Amino acid sequence: MIVTENPTTNASITTINPICRNRQGPYAYEILERLDITGQLLFAILTFMTAIAVIVFIEEACYMYKKIPGAKKSMIIWVNAGAPIIATTSLVGMWIPRSTMFTDFTASVFLAVVIHKFQLMLVSECGGRKEFLNKFGLQKLQLNTGPLCCCCVCFPRKDINRITLFILKFGTFQFALLRPFLMFLQVVLWSNGTYIIGESRGESATIYISVVLAVTTLTALWAVGIMFNLVRPHLTDKNIIPKFAAYQFIVILSQLQTSIITILGNVAVITCVPPLSGPSRASYMNQQLMIMEMFLVTVICRMLYRRQYNGNPTNDEAAKDNLQNSTLCLNGKIIDDGPEKV
Repeated sequence: MIVTENPTTNASITTINPICRNRQGPYAYEILERLDITGQLLFAILTFMTAIAVIVFIEEACYMYKKIPGAKKSMIIWVNAGAPIIATTSLVGMWIPRSTMFTDFTASVFLAVVIHKFQLMLVSECGGRKEFLNKFGLQKLQLNTGPLCCCCVCFPRKDINRITLFILKFGTFQFALLRPFLMFLQVVLWSNGTYIIGESRGESATIYISVVLAVTTLTALWAVGIMFNLVRPHLTDKNIIPKFAAYQFIVILSQLQTSIITILGNVAVITCVPPLSGPSRASYMNQQLMIMEMFLVTVICRMLYRRQYNGNPTNDEAAKDNLQNSTLCLNGKIIDDGPEKV
């Protein structure tokens, strides 16, 4: 905003910088040219933190790939990849502000898959689908949990069987399926000028896509919450509560925090500072926060998931060892008994 004084009338005239009217982010060189020493140092620190987060994840993924047998390792690797991937997309959006729509698309698609994989990991930690049904077949599902229906205490409890387990899995699968499609539709409409971030007019496509995204997200989180409340007492020895807290931390920061900061930018609480308009500056600030937060989550996840498998054979490995030992004993018995029968 520029204030000038009219010499003929002694009145001040307020003119708005054209940059502040533009919702699109600036080019990368416009940001880099205006960075002072503090800004350059901040960019360097955040880039270094992202690189460390990616290195920590790669090392942890290699460890899990070697130590954890079966399909469980892929689920755990997917869940652990959530924080470093979001940090990486935030770093790209910070360096190249005009890529925010594409980086948000990548992070949202990956988050949808992570939520589905976390629910599958809960079932896998209970021994798989058959063992899960055998263990919880006589219990009832508690449906009045967050983020939906937490106050609906009148909801009936449902039996646990293959159908209810399928419905719970479908609750997160629909999110992993619909969210990428809706985000792709956002990018297509944005490139055509039809989708505008933060627009709330009733005739625009923005509000309808946002409502559908909110419904699918809450449904998926509700399904995970139901599953977690069911298995929590049986998985305390596997640090499932802090693991769920870390997962919730990723979801809340990447969804709720981003939405709040975006709204503050759209209503001009976060003001325009050229070359960044209000919405662009809000996204810029959110990306910097996300890098620091996801770095901490990556470190926490490494401690939680690696501690469980250090020096402790998994159930699959123990079962394989028992099978090999039984085979050796049986073969030894046959060899010992053989000469006596001849």
